[in-house]
Order: sequence, then C-alpha cells, then structure tokens
Amino acid sequence: MNSYEGRRALIVGGTSGVGLATARAFAERGAETVVVSRSPHKLQAALAELAPLPGTSTATPLDIRSDTEVEEFARSAGTFDHVVVSAAETPMGRVDTLPQADAYAAMDSKFWGAYRVARSVPIDPQGSLTLVAGYLSQRPSKASALQSAINASLEALARGLALEYAPLRVNTVSPGLLRTPLWDGLAADARDAMYEAAAGRLPVGRVGTPADVAAAVLFLADNPYTTGSTVYVDGGGTIA
Repeated sequence: MNSYEGRRALIVGGTSGVGLATARAFAERGAETVVVSRSPHKLQAALAELAPLPGTSTATPLDIRSDTEVEEFARSAGTFDHVVVSAAETPMGRVDTLPQADAYAAMDSKFWGAYRVARSVPIDPQGSLTLVAGYLSQRPSKASALQSAINASLEALARGLALEYAPLRVNTVSPGLLRTPLWDGLAADARDAMYEAAAGRLPVGRVGTPADVAAAVLFLADNPYTTGSTVYVDGGGTIA
C-alpha cells in the first residue's frame, strides 16, 4: 500500500463498520483523516480509536441528508485527496409493506447523501471518490428490492461521475454480508446462526469483515488506472 503522508482523506460515515475500518486504514498510512457522522458520541469514540495511529485524525458532525449542512461543510473543509462515502440508513422491507416515508428516507440517506457529497465536496482531480454500495445490486433477495435499487443506482452514479469528473477517479465498492454492528440488534444466537449459514453458502467459507472492504477501498485509492469500476467484496455472494 502507498503512504498517504501529506494527503487528506474524508470518510463519510466513518464511525463504525466499513467506514471506521476505512478511516483506520488511511490513518495507519499517515493520511490526515477527517471522519464525519451525524452522531457526536460516535465521532468521539472513533477519534479515540484513531488517535494512536500515525495520521492526524479529526471528526466533524455532518448530516448528509441536509443540503445546507453538506454545502457549509464543503465551503469550510478544504480540498481532499480521497473521499469515501459509506454512510447509510436503509430500513428493509417488502415494497408493499415498507412505509413510503421509510423508503424515501432510505433513498435520501444512501443515494442522495452520496450525491450531495459528490456534488459539493472539493476533491483533488488526481485523487479518488469511492462510494460504498452493496452486492444486492446484483443479487436481490426477498424484502430487499429497495436496497437493490439504491445500490444499483450508486454503482451507476459512480460510472457517470467517472466521466463527468475525469481525471478524478470514481469507483464503487459493493460488500456482501459482513460482521458489523449493523446486526447487533439480532439476538446473539440468531446472529451467529445467520453468519454460519452464510459462511456455508459462500465459496470463501466465511463471512466478511469491515477490514476486507477497507482493503478494497485502499486498492481503488492506490490504483491510478481504475475508474468507473465496481469491486464486489462479497466472498462470492453474487455467484453462490
């Protein structure tokens, strides 16, 4: 991996799961890492974890569902070399049972949130923008039609931005099932059973971790010849 000393990285949603693992990966390589999230409490916890690492880390509250907040942040934050958008709140449910307000909120958080960041935040043209989507774009399941559509939209957005923003490199990472706090609401035995069943189906024989996805993000940030691409980090979930 390249050194990121003297480079600035913005991690949107960098307080847990994939976002925090990605912030850690940049900070370990010496980047000035800025983490943003809606939760001040989570921001402080993330900073405590990042503080011992070589790169300087700071945290700023930001709600990417707000046009005003994103635009104000963009005006004051300066230019970044690498931006990663992993923030999202996407409630699951069948289209005919999920409340319409929840559907709008999911799209506003994951798709329009990424769109706002891409539209407003200054990024060095020689740097990268990476959106975190999900393999449901290719492998829908029951009660995931909305999430599948949002993830597919993010992948398409990145391809379009790779042309509009060239030479800035714009890519997508689409994870499969991961061991993250997203599933902490499940009872421990049910969660373990879900992981075990998934591991049995996947060609790699295990469920992924946030660090697996962070490695893919760093690959895209490092690689000067990759843009408009989607990297599936799913253990073979799209083919299993």
